[in-house]
Amino acid sequence: MDQPPPPLPAGPTPNQWTTILHLSALAGIFLVGFGHILGPFIIWLLKKQDVPGIDTAGKNVLNFQISWTLWGIVAAAVAAFGSCLVFPLAIPLVLFAFWLFYVIKGAIAASNGATYLFPLTIRFFS
Repeated sequence: MDQPPPPLPAGPTPNQWTTILHLSALAGIFLVGFGHILGPFIIWLLKKQDVPGIDTAGKNVLNFQISWTLWGIVAAAVAAFGSCLVFPLAIPLVLFAFWLFYVIKGAIAASNGATYLFPLTIRFFS
């Protein structure tokens, strides 16, 4: 009388892969250096042919991560040369908070099937 449960899906859906792509940038918190670029880059390389929409999303995420790395370098330079003031020391922390906010916002948009265009992003890949 009991019916077996329906079969589980074969794997993550395209929206889930795109969300994973966005969230893989959080690897930068744990892998000091370029983990925030390396995580999305690996997923993009592995899945851009197989998952619809991930090629565009991967380019957007990589553009964002590379751009914000450059902004971080500028912020660190300002903090280093203006270290006698409190404001320049806060710039890298504020920049990190905005980075984290946009990573999460992009992941939420991806989970809803939307393409998210990040602000202050230089288009290295188009």
